[in-house]
Amino acid sequence: MDATPNPELNGVLAELVGRTRDALGDALVGIYLQGSFALGDHDEHSDVDFIAVVDQGLEARAVAALTAMHEEIFTLPSEWARHLEGSYFPRDVLAHHGRSGEPVWYLDHGSTQLVLSDHCNTPVVRWIVREHGVPLVGPDPTTLMPPIPGDTLRKHMVSTILDWGAEIIADPTPSRNRFYQGFIVLNYCRMYHDLVTGRPSSKRVGATWAQEHLDPTWSGLIARSWGGRPNPAVSVTEAPDAEDFDATLRFVEVIMGMTEEWVRANDH
Repeated sequence: MDATPNPELNGVLAELVGRTRDALGDALVGIYLQGSFALGDHDEHSDVDFIAVVDQGLEARAVAALTAMHEEIFTLPSEWARHLEGSYFPRDVLAHHGRSGEPVWYLDHGSTQLVLSDHCNTPVVRWIVREHGVPLVGPDPTTLMPPIPGDTLRKHMVSTILDWGAEIIADPTPSRNRFYQGFIVLNYCRMYHDLVTGRPSSKRVGATWAQEHLDPTWSGLIARSWGGRPNPAVSVTEAPDAEDFDATLRFVEVIMGMTEEWVRANDH
């Protein structure tokens, strides 16, 4: 398998494909890389984002088999085995972007357990998979869903920027660690870039664009957030820099305000 330029990661992905086939049999439709490995903007600190497509909703026996499989993969020697993150989409759910937000079985980064979550069930993930997804096994992803309308993507970006931002501002405590401080900044760069350009992107693209297009006073915060990406399992346990955390909350408020201005200017 040569899905990525990294032979060691390709070995982990081959294990993922083979063991998922063993767990699901004919119920497996396909597995696709998405995120930065699909967009061609990955590095050694990137999550390995994927979606698996199954012919229908997973029953308890299948969930148990997949959980056991992910527990085994997690113990492989390669560090990439602990950077997998993805969701298991029933084929009919993936096929309709109107079903975004429905919970599907999800494996979080650094975890071995599947939980029901809407984390990957978004129009943006569908767009990335359809337009840039890397098939590890299965049919061309364009055969699994129709094109995602640009208006649908932008509406999703607006709602995520405003709704998530309101949650962060109302109760910053859950985000008060070094990992989430940087995670929030980079995601708000990416989401605002995607809203303005109408094209989903990676965190790297979003951060670079934000440094070039936003008030230059934010450039240092963005650079430090990018530099804090390594070792998330450690940084999530560490307190953030107090000034950077306060600046992050202000940054979120600024992006929310700019988003509302964009909506007013483009509300035809």
